[in-house]
Amino acid sequence: MEDLLLRPAAMTDSFFLQPPTRGVATRAATGHFSDGKELPGGWRLVPELAAGGLWCSAAHLGKLLVALVRSFRGESGALLDAALTHAMMTPQNGGPCGLGGAVAGSGTSLVLMKRGQNIGYQSYMLVFPQTGQGMVVLTDSDNGTTLATALIRRAAAIYHWPPLGPLHD
Repeated sequence: MEDLLLRPAAMTDSFFLQPPTRGVATRAATGHFSDGKELPGGWRLVPELAAGGLWCSAAHLGKLLVALVRSFRGESGALLDAALTHAMMTPQNGGPCGLGGAVAGSGTSLVLMKRGQNIGYQSYMLVFPQTGQGMVVLTDSDNGTTLATALIRRAAAIYHWPPLGPLHD
């Protein structure tokens, strides 16, 4: 993960591991249940790295979105091949998801969306690859989806994003 994604995407202070080590533990946000109580031990570890092994900041997830936009546009030095990135952002098997996230719209309205949900944390990120507009919201609460949705809807209005339909998982 570090060799193929984190370093090439300039996510130099992000880690893919369980439990968090190398100083990440001292900077990791403490998760909270919906009643506001802190998770025992500060966070919950899951055995599946893909479901909860990435420790990073919103700024670093933003770097990933920028790298995906560059790949989508076929820019030199891009993280991924443009054809692969286009496949990622094409609905598969008649559903709302591409390869790794939900997609909606087309042309300048094409949007890649991904919700993150683990006990004690809620997050959302989205990007319009044609316009380069997007946003990452990370929260340390089981109630974070409400905040993330409100922030995204407000940013969409302020920055005149293409129309957003439902925010898919």
